[in-house]
Amino acid sequence: MKKILAAGAATALLVLAGCSSSDQSSGSSSSPSPTSGGVPTSTDLNVSAAASLKKTFTAIADAFERDNPGVTVKLSFDGSSTLVNQIKQGAPASVFASADEKNMTKLGDRAVDPKIFATNTLVIVTAPGNPKGIRSVADLNKADVTTVVCQSAQPCGNATDQVEKNTGTTIRAASEEQSVTAVLTKVTSGQADAGLVYVTDAKGAGDKVTTVVDPAFAAVVNKYPIATVRGGADEAVAKQFVDAVLGPAGQQILADAGFGKP
Repeated sequence: MKKILAAGAATALLVLAGCSSSDQSSGSSSSPSPTSGGVPTSTDLNVSAAASLKKTFTAIADAFERDNPGVTVKLSFDGSSTLVNQIKQGAPASVFASADEKNMTKLGDRAVDPKIFATNTLVIVTAPGNPKGIRSVADLNKADVTTVVCQSAQPCGNATDQVEKNTGTTIRAASEEQSVTAVLTKVTSGQADAGLVYVTDAKGAGDKVTTVVDPAFAAVVNKYPIATVRGGADEAVAKQFVDAVLGPAGQQILADAGFGKP
């Protein structure tokens, strides 16, 4: 059974000590199978992935486990910058999937042969029905609008910074979150009127949000790289998982979630 580890910065040390998260999912999934068997039994594979990949990588990992009996994929999701810091501090990771190339680069030569596997762009999400009438990035600064964004160190925050630069707008955010998931949660819970998240997060939220697209978003595209981590356990299994993400079925899972092609 795959274990999805809670990867918040406050609990990172506990995760490193081997505490299991209560956020678990079974290996049963109707998603297409991205790889075939041939992996040794009783293998734990630690995969650290950007928060925006939670749904898709859970589906890919489910299929990988089905096709490779005895393999347990342990998924850890958080902001890419946070994950890099955790890996550098000793967190177990054999595969790292980042929401941008910048944070993959920060891992240095520990990132083995990174490859782009998906792309993503920003959108604005609001409460259902868009009650504040937000139509553009500039509208996020309306006096009656509470806006949340990602921290600049995170890929979603770096993309937000670039959109601000391109549009000449400085968003007066009520808070800066450490992951795109945290931004989405603040909007869906009513703590914020609007937030900047990825297309895939907005699609995954369904009718819990209304999506607003500013033409400026098209010019800022996040490229998602994946790599095995040098020094990680079971390098052959890690490479097989990377191949699963890059393969036809893995790519279909990503496309169905709204990710763009590499």
